[in-house]
Amino acid sequence: MILDQSLNKILIIDFGSQFTQLIARRIRELGVFSEIISHKKIKNKNIDSSIKGIILSGGPLNVYEINRYSFDKEILKNNIPILGICFGHQILSKLNGGKVKQSKHREFGLANVYKKKDSLLIKNFFNQKKIHKVWMSHADQVSKLPKNFRVIASSQNSKFAIVEDKTNKFYGVQFHPEVTHTENGKKIIKNFIFLICKIKKNWSSKDQKMKLIKEVRNQIGENKVICALSGGVDSSVVAQLLNKAIGKKLYCIFVNTGLLRKNEEKQVVDTFKKRLKMNLIYVNAEKEFLKKLTNVSDPERKRKIIGNLFIRIFERYAKKIKNVKFLAQGTLYPDLIESRSVTGSQTSKIKSHHNVGGLPKKMKLKLVEPLKFLFKDEVRNLGLELNLNTEIISRHPFPGPGLAIRMPGIITKEKINILKEADYYFIQGLKEHGLYNKIWQAYAALLPVKTVGVMGDNRTYEYLCLLRAITSEDGMTADFYEFKKSFAQMISNKIVNSIRGINRVVYDITSKPPSTIELE
Repeated sequence: MILDQSLNKILIIDFGSQFTQLIARRIRELGVFSEIISHKKIKNKNIDSSIKGIILSGGPLNVYEINRYSFDKEILKNNIPILGICFGHQILSKLNGGKVKQSKHREFGLANVYKKKDSLLIKNFFNQKKIHKVWMSHADQVSKLPKNFRVIASSQNSKFAIVEDKTNKFYGVQFHPEVTHTENGKKIIKNFIFLICKIKKNWSSKDQKMKLIKEVRNQIGENKVICALSGGVDSSVVAQLLNKAIGKKLYCIFVNTGLLRKNEEKQVVDTFKKRLKMNLIYVNAEKEFLKKLTNVSDPERKRKIIGNLFIRIFERYAKKIKNVKFLAQGTLYPDLIESRSVTGSQTSKIKSHHNVGGLPKKMKLKLVEPLKFLFKDEVRNLGLELNLNTEIISRHPFPGPGLAIRMPGIITKEKINILKEADYYFIQGLKEHGLYNKIWQAYAALLPVKTVGVMGDNRTYEYLCLLRAITSEDGMTADFYEFKKSFAQMISNKIVNSIRGINRVVYDITSKPPSTIELE
């Protein structure tokens, strides 16, 4: 375990929260370098002068079950400001002599906190009424404060919602200031970093680019790399990053799975081979993928079949190229979070991403995933820093398994053709009406349901098309986009009148959570 000592930083000790990377992201947005390390790996001997502040994350653990977590309490004796968030707040109190117990009333979701005293941590955080909405997610709470701690704010069910020990520079919040649901939550993190830790800005998109290029060069050395290029934002940024880092040692492979959007294969070849002059290999594996997916309806099986087949194809071409040791992918942090715990803690798996949980256990190629701790908008900013054009950067996310996870149930060639057309009309409509760049992600899906309709004087019995369009900042949470009735009607009519096989269109108005962005 190596900590980067080249820059002053905020150290985030991770206890397995799904929001830990959001803390790092907020700090990066404020122009400060941060580093995440598991609670299982950090010891007091690793704390050096480059660490100007420490944040203890939330997590699914219980403070009073001490055998389930590890933490070197000597870390508390370095006179470095420490901010505990949720579980981190509880462990900070417990290790200083306070008490934590299971709550009589759990708090999940929005709650009001009420200001009791002033503190540098909450400067400009509360409104004039001294009330603020925050996002709670806990079943335990601090029941007795340690000596020298005082209450800064309380909620109805959490007397110690914000606390501080100003002398020892210890601060705790029971809620999550890093999530967008907490109004003005970034102010808490900003106050901690600049007013309490007194660290100076030292981070930008350019710094991030240079750091990633250096890390890629160190990891790859003189070896050759295959890059799994889909033409989407993530893989495009990875390809350009590797192109800048290792040049001719990079071989991009674009696999046509037969599950792509309409005309996608032509756009990718034109962009990367003809315009950007990258070393691109085009593989038409449409028949191979559809054969493997015949009669498969379970979404996890779909993802794993696709993930395995991708790898086998990459390994096949690695043999032809010779001396290839690495496979580069556009994995992002939300992919890791939904597929598995990043730190090995007890966070729950939501679904396997084809390039994370869908990978075969035995692989001949080592992975290069330079974007795995970034969010989508950070990747877009990095792409601009790498001189990729806005046409590529502004593309909506498209999943690696493609249309396979946008048609629940069995996949057929007929369904794929129908769905390609529906998705095309929807996306074109968004672009023509100036809506595409206002929406984080939009797509059409084909549900495994047929309904009765009437066209002219004839009865129809055809598929139901679902449209989804969401707004989001990072893909971790999302809300549906509210279309005007005139636009919704226009798109519905266009799809039903233009595509044989669809006679009904519905719009998904579910947020994330409780749903995910994709259907499968």
